[in-house]
Amino acid sequence: MSQFLTLHPSHPQPRLIAQTLQALEGGGIVALPTDSGYALVAHLDDKNAADRLRRLRGLDAKHHLTLLCRDLSDISHFARVDNQQYRLLKLATPGRWTFILEATREVPKRVSHPSRKTIGIRVPEHPVVQALLAEISGPLLSTTLILPNEEAPLVDPQDVRAKLDKLLDIILDAGNCPWEPTTVVDLTSGEPVVVRRGAADPALIGL
Repeated sequence: MSQFLTLHPSHPQPRLIAQTLQALEGGGIVALPTDSGYALVAHLDDKNAADRLRRLRGLDAKHHLTLLCRDLSDISHFARVDNQQYRLLKLATPGRWTFILEATREVPKRVSHPSRKTIGIRVPEHPVVQALLAEISGPLLSTTLILPNEEAPLVDPQDVRAKLDKLLDIILDAGNCPWEPTTVVDLTSGEPVVVRRGAADPALIGL
């Protein structure tokens, strides 16, 4: 049975953030609210994390997992970013975007796309995620919490608890979160390509 922790939505308690961080460093899987639905997260250095996340979601190895990063400095460490891409990312982050970028060697092979060597990158605005990223070294490995055979992510922590209580280590409750998905932009082929229109308007960054 998972631990169910109730956090303040804008000023999450440091004690609970530390407890969550300890679980992640011990190989745990955590469900947390973001600015686009709940996500499942794990420590990037956990060798079993990618497999566990994919099993919970019912995904194959070709599905992009995403790195939740605190800021642009994290992004440049794990993805190759040229000057044009950097300017675009600076405009868009933090926010409800996912960018597909070429992965650096810092990204474990088990995490990047097996044939394209690419990785999804996000810098979310949600205070709970930001508080956790401020205390952890590097990004979190993540995937949107969409259950197999469903199309929309879970947004209510009580629903997460009802459906996944025995499969997770911690569920973070900071209230319901928005359900609209991120806008996905592929930056690996020269010109930016909007792969999915979601919560963020591409026009805001000139696309």
